Amino acid sequence: MAGHGMMGAWHSEGLKSAGCRLHTVVGAVPDDGPRPRSGRVPETTAEFAARYGYQRWTTSYDEALADPEIDVVILATPSETHADMAIAALAHGKHTLVEIPIAMDLDGAQRVVAAARKHGRTLGVVHPMRFRPERAELVRRVGRGEERVTHVHGRLFLHRLENVGGTGLQRSWTDNLLWHHGAHLVDVGLWTVCGGDMTNADQRVRSVYSLMPAVDPRTGIPMELTLVIETTGDQSVVVTGSYSAHQRIYDVLTVTDRDDYYVDEVRATLTTGQGERPIRAERENAQLIAPEFIDAVRQGREPAVPGWSVLPSMRVLQRAQASWDATYGRQLLPGRPVR
Repeated sequence: MAGHGMMGAWHSEGLKSAGCRLHTVVGAVPDDGPRPRSGRVPETTAEFAARYGYQRWTTSYDEALADPEIDVVILATPSETHADMAIAALAHGKHTLVEIPIAMDLDGAQRVVAAARKHGRTLGVVHPMRFRPERAELVRRVGRGEERVTHVHGRLFLHRLENVGGTGLQRSWTDNLLWHHGAHLVDVGLWTVCGGDMTNADQRVRSVYSLMPAVDPRTGIPMELTLVIETTGDQSVVVTGSYSAHQRIYDVLTVTDRDDYYVDEVRATLTTGQGERPIRAERENAQLIAPEFIDAVRQGREPAVPGWSVLPSMRVLQRAQASWDATYGRQLLPGRPVR
């Protein structure tokens, strides 16, 4: 396990409940370049290892990759490190599960997928919204032609003027509304309208419209996002979000020819024409992901979210980024040190 913030903890809890052997946790933090530097606070890494029962801990990612006993690497590090760290793990022969986003641009995502193919390793990406069983059943019906999606609207609104993450602690990196939270919502929208068949998702995208403002002087990043995808089947996927909002909103509304399905991630509820009912909390849902990946490796099958399957969403995000670049000029942004 590389990284021990909120997602490192959630994945560790899921792995422990599945009876997995937790070998090594790496405390890696980003440097000024694209590769992580050894963790500055080894005491925190040691405490995390003891709490979750890891056999070892280290502040050197390279040292962990060189250990032949390690079969699987899970990356729960800052977004900007994902691509290079995943490629390094795959090159060392490790099956690799990457936190969302797989990379901070399309080129990085394609390089990670190519590395998995080159080295013959299993590559998965953490897309929790695909793991909700209530949504998966809908997607199966869509794939069988029993139900047709007309509209998907995903929203993410939170107040993030400072780099404080889900643990409540100050982070050493800056988040990105388009490439992180936008990746969640664009992917679940495409996956839903395509009935789970991401092999034809690129062909289903007719047009992409996006709007992001100029860099906010307080944070150094664009703080608002509107993105609209029109499909060849006259369906629409709409993604809206803001890091300036004072309300916490994280939800997805799916409209079909049979019903509406409203998933509120914050309240952990599903509302349909039959009423509202509770569903797994975001934390409980996320804990399903790492054990499923381990099972996929053991069984020699693709994981629920294979690396190649997120490329259509990354292409949409790249189109949105290109539109912003054309308006404001291509530039390096905090948390996204790629051109």
